[in-house]
Amino acid sequence: MHACMQARATVLCVAKQTLNAVDQAYSTVRDRIVAGELCGGELLSEVEIAHELGISRTPTHEAFLRLGAEQLLTLIPRRGAVVTPVDPAEASNVLAMRQGVEGAAAAQVCAAGGPSESARVAIRDNLARQGRCVAHSDMVGFVVADDEFHAHMVAASGNPIAVHFYEQLRGRQQRLRNVLLSVNPDKLSAAYDDHTQLAQVLFDGDLSRYCDLLAAHFDRYRGAI
Repeated sequence: MHACMQARATVLCVAKQTLNAVDQAYSTVRDRIVAGELCGGELLSEVEIAHELGISRTPTHEAFLRLGAEQLLTLIPRRGAVVTPVDPAEASNVLAMRQGVEGAAAAQVCAAGGPSESARVAIRDNLARQGRCVAHSDMVGFVVADDEFHAHMVAASGNPIAVHFYEQLRGRQQRLRNVLLSVNPDKLSAAYDDHTQLAQVLFDGDLSRYCDLLAAHFDRYRGAI
């Protein structure tokens, strides 16, 4: 009985280590794709990724399968995988869904009389970060702050379902931001100006003006890929 329990414990330990390795490989490759470090069309080797991370090929393969299911990788039998390019149709679809979620969240904020004081502070602090990033031409920092700004705007609604839908889009959004801003880094300043105006009209509770500004904000990026 004791030997059986030891064997079971060993199996569980190995399984846990494998799962951790899968998560490590998945997170590493996914983060690089989202950040634009791995470009569309780039060939990835399971063996090379496994060697780099100091893990076996099996969890790396499992990670590639997960990324394939998310359409971030296109798997090639016996060769590895290719980073899936950002499709113009996907970019348009992501922007459309963002506009829907953020517009609906803003409607709830305005119906409640505007954001709470804690939400206003979070948004103002974020805008200050964005301003510093623009001043220093820090595209990487701006992309992070950009994502957090829109997350704050959605969270201000107090609607957990809106937050959930936004989170589902977040990885695709970040990849899209990195690609778009790399294509045209001059958009940093324009995006910051848009964000400043969006925050002010949300604070004022002007939903009609907010929706117009949001549509114009997303129109800057449509067709850029």
